[in-house]
Amino acid sequence: MSTSVVLAILLSYFLLLILVGFVTTRKANSEMFFTANRNSPWYLVAFGMIGTTLSGVTFISIPGEVGNTHWTYLAVVAGNCVGYIVIALVLLPLYYKQNLVSIYSWLGSRFGEKARLTGSFFFIVSQLVGASFRLFLVVGVLQLAFFDAVGIPFPVTVFVTIAFVWIYTVRGGIKTIVWTDALQTICILVSVGLTIAVVNKALDLDFSSAVAAVKESPLSRVFDFDWRSGQNTVKQFLAGIAITVSLNGLDQNMMQKNLTCRSLRDCKTNMFTFSFLFLVTNLLFLMLGALLYMYAEREGIVLPGKSDDVFPFLSLNYFGTAAGIFFLLGITAAAYSSVDSSLTSLTTSFCIDFLKIDPRNKRDKRKRMGVHVVFSLLMIFVVVLFRELNNSSVISALFKAVGYTYGPLLGLFAFGLTTRCQVREKYIPLVCLISPVLSYVVNCYSEELLFGYKFGFEILLLNGLLCYLGLLLIREKRHKSMPVTTLKA
Repeated sequence: MSTSVVLAILLSYFLLLILVGFVTTRKANSEMFFTANRNSPWYLVAFGMIGTTLSGVTFISIPGEVGNTHWTYLAVVAGNCVGYIVIALVLLPLYYKQNLVSIYSWLGSRFGEKARLTGSFFFIVSQLVGASFRLFLVVGVLQLAFFDAVGIPFPVTVFVTIAFVWIYTVRGGIKTIVWTDALQTICILVSVGLTIAVVNKALDLDFSSAVAAVKESPLSRVFDFDWRSGQNTVKQFLAGIAITVSLNGLDQNMMQKNLTCRSLRDCKTNMFTFSFLFLVTNLLFLMLGALLYMYAEREGIVLPGKSDDVFPFLSLNYFGTAAGIFFLLGITAAAYSSVDSSLTSLTTSFCIDFLKIDPRNKRDKRKRMGVHVVFSLLMIFVVVLFRELNNSSVISALFKAVGYTYGPLLGLFAFGLTTRCQVREKYIPLVCLISPVLSYVVNCYSEELLFGYKFGFEILLLNGLLCYLGLLLIREKRHKSMPVTTLKA
């Protein structure tokens, strides 16, 4: 693919995003950045959330992983869908009842200010490193596809791409994100759909015969009941529920979009609809993965050693210019639908929880814009730092380690919702630091300690449980009345 074609794609894409940002912020006010004036159509939010959940990492990982673990990932997806129902029935009513902007404000009203700041801190660290990692992978692809050829260094590439994101999010914030997410979801689905069509044509299949061929292939194996396996179906399903509740229901990035809906009823409808769309989308990705391996086997193609490289390798080298263009567009959309919303939620969480900015106060606009700039620069710094480390195993380990920070959020919210206990507030940060460390140690030595048992995604459940038990240990001996409604709400 020529560099001029890549440049035209990227410029057109970002100019379109900037145009959407301009149109959606013509009547911008201070509150719009944080809440979109709570006027977003539920169907737009539901559709746009597909793009947010499918980062650039999952865009290329899900199809490639089919070669390693077949369709066992579908158990996680099924658990995810159940988790979204839990969010709709339990967490959303709680957030709407208190009219929250930052969901960690609930921790403050339930346990005290240290809990609120602890929850927000863990979210900020997780989101900053996670979003930077996802951006690092995609910018690396763009660097190879275009920027190296024209002599633009990696730090400049990162700066320019983040600058584009800052431009179209700085005024409208979450209002703009709701619309750009929908646009980016379209790009992702078109990319996947076109690739499936191209592979089907190469294999002389139509859609129905492709479904039948995938169904008959050993790559479509879903169930694994070996209790020691990391892909055990029951473990994967339960982990999927925990991952969704923690990484979505307790995550400012995902919940901020939901809280822009006009009513709690709209928000629940959005979540139920999204869970169905999420299932269908992941089925398409898994189907694509099976077709890619079937195509490679028939054509005798030697695939890259890393499964994450399979989708990019085939799209850019074997499926023609059109497929290569839409792959590039799809992975860019998947990356930036995650990065732009992450940047907005980071700004929101810090402004509301740490600076205690009033969203309706126009005088705080400069503070909010300053925070937006700071987080943009921090993201640039972290991405460039990943590049300088030049060690994929270290970077991947760091990304996985950051995932442990959602365990304390799960433990905090679960304890607050299921008990009426108060805790000694000064020890909350310590408990939230110890639980992921212990979880990491157990995960490293689980096969030796637990008779061959190997943790998968369900390590998050252990992490949350350890935090929950830690909070029980530091609970107040004398009962104090709760300042907010518990799970019965």
